[in-house]
Formats: sequence, structure tokens, C-alpha cells
Amino acid sequence: MNVASDLASASNDPAQAPAAVNGPGVGMRIQSRLPQMSQAMAKIAAVLLDSPDAPLRLSITELAESAGTSPATVTRFCRTIGFSGYVPLRVAVASDVGRERARETWSEDIGRAFGPDDSPTEVMSTLLAAHTRSLHETADLVDLARLERIAARVATSEHVDLYGIGGSATMAEEMQSRLYRIGINSHYWPEVHTGLTSAALQDEHCVAIGISNTGRTEETIQMLECARSTGALTVAVTNSPDSPLARIADEHIVTLALEQFLQPDDLSAKHSQLFVLDLLYLLVAQKNFGRTTTTLAASALAVAPHRRSARPRRAHDPIQHHKENA
Repeated sequence: MNVASDLASASNDPAQAPAAVNGPGVGMRIQSRLPQMSQAMAKIAAVLLDSPDAPLRLSITELAESAGTSPATVTRFCRTIGFSGYVPLRVAVASDVGRERARETWSEDIGRAFGPDDSPTEVMSTLLAAHTRSLHETADLVDLARLERIAARVATSEHVDLYGIGGSATMAEEMQSRLYRIGINSHYWPEVHTGLTSAALQDEHCVAIGISNTGRTEETIQMLECARSTGALTVAVTNSPDSPLARIADEHIVTLALEQFLQPDDLSAKHSQLFVLDLLYLLVAQKNFGRTTTTLAASALAVAPHRRSARPRRAHDPIQHHKENA
């Protein structure tokens, strides 16, 4: 079967087409599942990461031969990365190729990194497109089953530690504040010495979350590694599923950012991080919905006296204005 007939067949099969075309790209699927693959599947992964369009040129038998494995292993590989078989994989690869070509066109338009001579309108359009794309691609990558598992542990944990350095500390502080308001005992640690002290006191009833866009921040890695050694469930929130932080964690949540603006503090990365953390927070809130609504109401009531009430504005009345100022 050639590629054209494969695509036509898959497009006529509603059970296959959406799974193949929607969601994260094939390369990202492979990278996120690579640590769990067998040696035979890892060989197939290496071929596809080196030549992403190989399925468009090779039959399943030819791909198996190039990877030194069997067609049956290729089929199992397809299922491992979320496809029912080789045909949906080929459809997804074709979709990736199409998206990449569209991105090349996009990068020639408003998708490029901005330059010193761009107008404010061009800068705004570029920024909006990049942030929107980062959020959409992060949403495509979210493993909801994994996130639900993490939320269940957070909801029943005795203590949650959040680690982050620099810009990621802001995300850790925001998440800690949200969790605390719904009754979760949580702390954030933006400094390695105090973070390590807390991590060393965790146990199997605790959860530790390390946040790092690159996944290579040494202090965050050290804190999360220490928490894992005590038995806590460790979670990495990072842009790279193959980063050192993701590799040492029990679970990882992948975010995406284009990183095309002024580095190292591209806010599109923060928006992606905040999106997945907000989603995790809401899933935790669902697990303890009764307690969540009670604690939120109590905290809102506590700060209510410190909020100025809104006064309705009257339409301008020249006569009344004169009387008030007489």
C-alpha cells in the first residue's frame, strides 16, 4: 500500500483519523515514551528521530529492516506511542510534515522572532501568535491520565513541596498559593538550601514538584532528587521530557514554548507552565470538592473587609454638582 492510499484509507476511517492527526507530533510522542521503550523499540525510535519522514518512504517491512527489528515490533512501537498501527502513524507523520511546511511559511510571516526594526503592531502579532501556539501545543501534549494520577496523590498527600529557581520560582509560588487556599499543606522553595532541608523531611505520603523550563537547573534537580530519596512522589514540570529533571522524576508534565524571543526569560514558557499547573490545581480541587468550596469561601470571607465596595456612579448632574460645591 502506498502513502496516498494509506492516507485516503485513514481519512475514511473515523476511528483512526482523529487520533493520527490531532495531538502532539510523532517526534514528541517518541521522546516522551523513549525511557520506557525496550531495546528493540528504541532502535525504531532512533530511526524515526533521525529521519522523521521515513514512514512516508518505507513500508512497515522496510522500516523494520532499517531498524534491525521485525514488523511486529514496529506495530507494537506504534501502539506504544499512541497509534493503533502503521497506517495511522504514516498519517500522523504526513500531518507533521504539512505542519512543518506551514510553520516555515508562518516563520516567514509573523511567526519569526521579532527584530529591532519591527513596528509595535508586528511585535504584538508575533507575540500573540507565539503564545497562542505554545498553549495549544502544550494542551496537545497533556497526558490527562497521568495528570489525574498526580492530582489524586496531591489531594491525599500530607505535604507538597514545590521547587523552582528564578522565573520558575514564580510559578512554584503561584501553585503553592492555590493549593494552600484549598486546604493542601504546601510550601514552595526558591532557594536550594532551604529546599533541600524540606526535601529531606518528606516521606511516601508527600509529593514534590520541580519546575524548570529547560529541565537542567541544577538546584531544582538536587531538591527533587533529595525528595525522591525519601520516598516522596516526584513530579517534573519541564519543556523537555528527556531532560535530567524529567529522568529523575517519577512523573513528568511536558510544556512547550517556542523560545524565540529574548532569552532566558521568554514569558511564553511561563504561560505554558501556568496552564498545566492550573489544570493540575483544578483536578486536585475536584478530588476534594467539598473541602475546596468550604476553604475558598472561608478565605474569601476573611479578606472581604479589606476590599473596598464598588459605589455606583451617578450620571453627571450639573445642578447637583453645583449644590455639592456650593
